[in-house]
Amino acid sequence: MLRRIIASMSRQSADPCNGNSSRSKDHACWDMKTKSAILAEQAEKHRSGRAGWLRAAVLGSDDAIVSTASLMIGVAAASASRGAILVAGVAGLVAGAMSMAVGEYVSVSSQRDAEQADIGLETHELASEPEAELQELALIYVKRGLEKELALKVAEQLSAHDRLGAHMRDELGIDEASLARPLQAAWISAASFASFAMVPIVALLVSPVALRIPVIAALSLASLAVLGAFGGHLGGAPLGRAALRVTIGGALAMTVTALIGRLLGVSVG
Repeated sequence: MLRRIIASMSRQSADPCNGNSSRSKDHACWDMKTKSAILAEQAEKHRSGRAGWLRAAVLGSDDAIVSTASLMIGVAAASASRGAILVAGVAGLVAGAMSMAVGEYVSVSSQRDAEQADIGLETHELASEPEAELQELALIYVKRGLEKELALKVAEQLSAHDRLGAHMRDELGIDEASLARPLQAAWISAASFASFAMVPIVALLVSPVALRIPVIAALSLASLAVLGAFGGHLGGAPLGRAALRVTIGGALAMTVTALIGRLLGVSVG
């Protein structure tokens, strides 16, 4: 207890913001608190910056488990052999990974093209009509609540620092750090799909013949729940809700494909 009291007194004596202080010390205290707040804000981890790669990774991994497990369960429900089910799973892994990579690349490339077109148009307008663009930027700040003179001054200072960046951020709503990256989205989607498509394949390999459908379904649904909770954690969403929605969706897909596989197996047989 004595050590705690001594340590507390030492911190208070070293802190200029404690105790009676002069006006100059008050300003120094205010500056210290302001700087600390700025540093804390800069150190804060904003989850929105992860949106691009997080979306690709979560979509690839969830789709891998749901599609591959559903495919294998559908084939198994048709009374196919272990070898046939394995071939279906591996084929689904390869086809799905390639499909995810191509789909993500095309989709994100289209988004990137639109962003680049907007940036190019804005660059041309800044070069040809700088004063009109400055007034347009100031008007944006006026609509956000600043007085006209202050808005113009803010627009001038931001333009002097990074004119294109200010218009990208406040006029176009484009953040340079979060621009679309097609190659990144493509390889992350393919890698995550290929990795997590192994879950139902491994479940097939370790399960006995009589329990292969329940084992594939159970291990796949458990993996989906973990992935959903993990994605919710990264995105700042409630873990239980995030896990529940992907688990229910996966269970529904596996049930439907199992019923179709059973019906086709009976009719063909």
